[in-house]
Parts: sequence; structure tokens; C-alpha cells
Amino acid sequence: MPEVPEVAAHAERLSEQFAGRILSQFKPFNFTALKTALPAPEDAYGLPLLSISQRGKYLLLRFEPVTFVVHLMQGGRLLPDTKLSAKPRGGQARFTFEPAEPDADSFDADALLLTEQGKERRAGVWCVESDGALATPPLDRLGPEAATITTDEMANLFAKNSMRLHGFLRDQRVIAGVGRRLANEICHRAQVSPFATTKKLGSAGAAKIADATRSCIAESLTEERGRADMSSSKDRHSAVHRRTGESCPECGDTVRAVEYSGYTVNYCAKCQTNGKVLADNTTSKFLK
Repeated sequence: MPEVPEVAAHAERLSEQFAGRILSQFKPFNFTALKTALPAPEDAYGLPLLSISQRGKYLLLRFEPVTFVVHLMQGGRLLPDTKLSAKPRGGQARFTFEPAEPDADSFDADALLLTEQGKERRAGVWCVESDGALATPPLDRLGPEAATITTDEMANLFAKNSMRLHGFLRDQRVIAGVGRRLANEICHRAQVSPFATTKKLGSAGAAKIADATRSCIAESLTEERGRADMSSSKDRHSAVHRRTGESCPECGDTVRAVEYSGYTVNYCAKCQTNGKVLADNTTSKFLK
């Protein structure tokens, strides 16, 4: 799933390409694509797109008086659409804009297409009032932005949420924007066990995790900004994520894994768990 660096860089690209364009139509291709009934998407017709920004893992297409909130989920993408096919493959919804004025430097797409491959069909769009959008579902459930979280904010969250660190980082209600890859990378960067308990890490641990969170996101964002489109998961740089059996770039020890049914926790025992190899099953007693 795209995390905050990928979503933020993509928002910047799309905003540069489409800001100022006049919306002429929003068309969902199935009944699950539009998650809200009011306000109506038609309230934005004939209005310019003011910006495309990001909150957590969500894209925000802001008009006045409405904002479209888009979540890509695992396999979704919001991309310029030049084909305008009546039945696009994997199509979930399309934003169509009035043709731009002819210009040698103008962007040649007049639509944005939300697609999602596979059968789950979880990607979708919420239409919310622009005033108070951040306090409206689904955005109202999000924690502070991971990219800018402070040490004090992290310490307060540690004190309020006694959880295993990896799960804490991935909980969007606690911190917005971190997924599986970043959680693995942050824990490794901070040299902390992914199964350490947040409350026991205390303020010193919070400082290490806050620093690692900001630095990992900043590095990934720089890489994403150098791309012409959103990266796929296999293209994203990592020190330990999806590198089971490879050498840790910091110490040379073997990158190890704890496998779950839906995801994998990667770590370096030498860097993060004082050399202890964690048992690879969900019922083990992990290092605290």
C-alpha cells in the first residue's frame, strides 16, 4: 500500500498538472466507489481544482465548497487518463475536466482515473465539505502526520498507547501515514525491536522513534519526488523490508523475519534485539 512519501509526492505531481482545471464531471464506475451521499459531487462542477494535497495515506482534491478525499488502498492508483475509455480496466471513478487552453507546455490529459486491480474494490472516494474536511470522516479518525511528528507528540502517544511498536506505527488512528515498509524501516533505523512495548520505551525511546520516523519519510519523499509517477512496492528502497536472508547494511548480520498471514515484520537481530532471534510464529513470546 502506498505510504505517506508516495502519496505526498504523487499529490504534488498531480497538483502541478491539474490545479486550476475546471471539473466537468465525476463518474463512479460502481456503487462502492463513492462512499458518501452528501454533499453531491455535482457541487464542484464548473469550479477550478484549487489543489491536490495529502493527509496520511489519503489524497485530497480541493474545490470550493467541496473536497474529494481519495484512498488508494492496496492496489489503487489515481492517474492522468488520456484514453477516456467507457469501461476502463479496473476503473473505479473518473474526474473529467474541461479541455485546457492550447499551450505548448500544457499537460495533455483531461481526466484523472481512479483504478484498482483485483477483486477487493476497497479504493474509494468521499465527497466532503471543504470547510471542516479534516474533522469529517474518514479524515477525523487520523492521528498526527508521521512526517512532522515531534518528540513530545511521540512521547505522549507512547504514554497513552501501550502497544507493540510495529503495530503502534501502523495504526492510522495513532499516527497517520506509516505502513508495513516504513514500520520495518523506522524500527531498524532507531535500532529498536519491532515488538518492544511503547510504554516501556519511555521518552528516550520516543525520541529515537520520532527521529527515525521523520528521517525515513524524508529520504523516501526525496526519492519519490525524483520519479515521474508513483513507485511500486518493489521499487522502494529499504534496509530490511522484504530483505529476508540478505545482509543488514548497517552490521552485516542476516535480515530476519516474523511472518504473519497478511504481512511480514523484518528486523536485524544484531541491530535491534541484542542478537536474539525471534521465533517466527504469532504465538511466541517476543522480546519486549
